[in-house]
Amino acid sequence: MRNSLKLLALALSLPAATAFASEGPISSETETKIRELLAGQGFEVTEIEAEDGMFEAEATKDGKEYEFLLNDQFEVVKTEEDSEDD
Repeated sequence: MRNSLKLLALALSLPAATAFASEGPISSETETKIRELLAGQGFEVTEIEAEDGMFEAEATKDGKEYEFLLNDQFEVVKTEEDSEDD
């Protein structure tokens, strides 16, 4: 019985984990949260995508371009100023 419950819990959690880890389009709700978070800090978001199990957002502020990496809790874990040399 215990194993059945563990398997059921695992089966129910896999679609969500797979959806988050996938690359490509994200939900409009997720996009809105990320845009609001960065706009609140003065950034204009130009692109958002899921990549390598994280969210990647590109934004501009004061004429400079930035790239943000956010986790599934919408916490910024990395910020880089995007140079034109890339």
